[in-house]
Amino acid sequence: MSTEKNNLLSIFALGGLEEIGKNMYAIEYENDIVIIDCGNKFPDESLLGIDLIIPDISYVIENKDRVRALIVTHGHEDHIGGVPFFLKQVNVPVYATSFTLGLIEIKLKEHRILRESELIEINSDSEVQIGEMNISFFKVAHSIPDCLGIVFNTPDGTIVHTGDFKFDLTPENNERPDIHKMAAIGNKGVLLLLSESTNAERPGYTPSEQMVGKNLEQILMKAKRKVIVSTFASNVSRIQQVVNATKKTNRKLALLGRSMVNVAKVAMERGYLTIPKDMLIEPRDINELPPEMVTILCTGSQGETMAALSRLSTGNFRDVEILAEDTVILAAGPIPGNEKNVTSIVDNLYKLGAHVIYGSGSSSGMHVSGHGYQEDLRLMLTLMKPKYFIPIHGEYRMLHHHRMLAESVGVEEGNTFILKNGDVVDIENSIARSTRTIPNGNTYVDGVDVGDMEFVLRDRKKISEDGMLMIIIPMNKQEDKVLADPEFISRGFVDQNFSELRKGMNRITIETINELHEANRYSWNTMKKQLKRAIAQYVKERTRKEPMIVPILLDI
Repeated sequence: MSTEKNNLLSIFALGGLEEIGKNMYAIEYENDIVIIDCGNKFPDESLLGIDLIIPDISYVIENKDRVRALIVTHGHEDHIGGVPFFLKQVNVPVYATSFTLGLIEIKLKEHRILRESELIEINSDSEVQIGEMNISFFKVAHSIPDCLGIVFNTPDGTIVHTGDFKFDLTPENNERPDIHKMAAIGNKGVLLLLSESTNAERPGYTPSEQMVGKNLEQILMKAKRKVIVSTFASNVSRIQQVVNATKKTNRKLALLGRSMVNVAKVAMERGYLTIPKDMLIEPRDINELPPEMVTILCTGSQGETMAALSRLSTGNFRDVEILAEDTVILAAGPIPGNEKNVTSIVDNLYKLGAHVIYGSGSSSGMHVSGHGYQEDLRLMLTLMKPKYFIPIHGEYRMLHHHRMLAESVGVEEGNTFILKNGDVVDIENSIARSTRTIPNGNTYVDGVDVGDMEFVLRDRKKISEDGMLMIIIPMNKQEDKVLADPEFISRGFVDQNFSELRKGMNRITIETINELHEANRYSWNTMKKQLKRAIAQYVKERTRKEPMIVPILLDI
């Protein structure tokens, strides 16, 4: 009998597939599991009251005795937003670069788990040994500092995860992608490549960040009054460009928005951002200066309701207001799904008389993507020369286009896996197959509550559509008697003939209680269920609406 080990190398997709956001992947070899990223995404309008969506980590929790580490590629929310929730369930060392760790620390402090968390700083020259996996890194360019790709060297082959990237050879922060190292990795042989797909539909190369810096300077020079620039707080290169343009035009700079202040603080403390000491002013000091001497940098480029730009556009930001002939620059393209909110803010800004510069990509000259276009993606595939390929970080059409790009540069047809969250790719004897899945879905964060929230969301949806109807019935529980007529309170359920409807509901309520008495069914739970059923049926017949019915029995 052969005693040779038959090891299984597996790749798990926990988030980031057929969607933009909540990126999370896992590599498993023998008894060791390493998690890559743990992000969030923000809810759409259908998820009433939900704050965040994070990956379902039930499989990871079930196997947490084998989870050795969480490695984070970079500090965007769709890669770190779920980290605090993950560490509360699976407390393992977190490996990330200096800037990324700074952003993670802010989150862990807010969740009060920083002290018990183990954070380990790495860079592109680091090596980490976990079981039989030797893990190394390479530098990539993106729209946030300190971004890494990850190389998993295992006895059964090499797996590469690119992180988010583009090939910007003239980046504003001088963090150039390490093309030579990528080529060396590819020359040694890559069994499987996981590569991001966000811009797989866009031809050409991603433009350089330097284009934005030059345009910003020109606009600030021409501006007659205040200049308000809104961008992603995490785009430190863009922030530095605003600082540089502000300095050249002899202006002062104010930061608005909690995340903008927090990220700028971390970036300055760790050497990624330089702002002259005499340049920064407090928001309350803006009106003390001539408007042509002020630049404001704020959050809200995606139309977020409570972010600084939204509040400025409606005149609801204390100490600061946008006046006629102020210049407002949206230095970020709208993420798909945010266009309506952004357009609403732009309309408000025009109503205030502001000069507004907005639009995605080169149309405004104020934003370039941090994600590689088709030629960037082709270059990565050409450098890595993988046998197998998994397109990640994208909606289905993006994954599909990325597969076509891979086949155009030599990946054999049939060697690309377009996965859904929960799908697993197993590699045995250098042969990759995807034949199984693990439990997967969305986990919702609602205030301090974390879970699937299915019933809560169903109730909220019902209330949002047809409202709520409360029936308050004063009773003597010992004698099981109704002491007065029921009171009906309507919230979001309005009917023109409500007084007539109330009479009918009052009759139905008394009849239902009397019928239960005659049947000697005195349980209050039974009474509530019967009342809900009877009133719901009556209301639907009369109004064609289905409000949430809430019977309240008061023991007096």
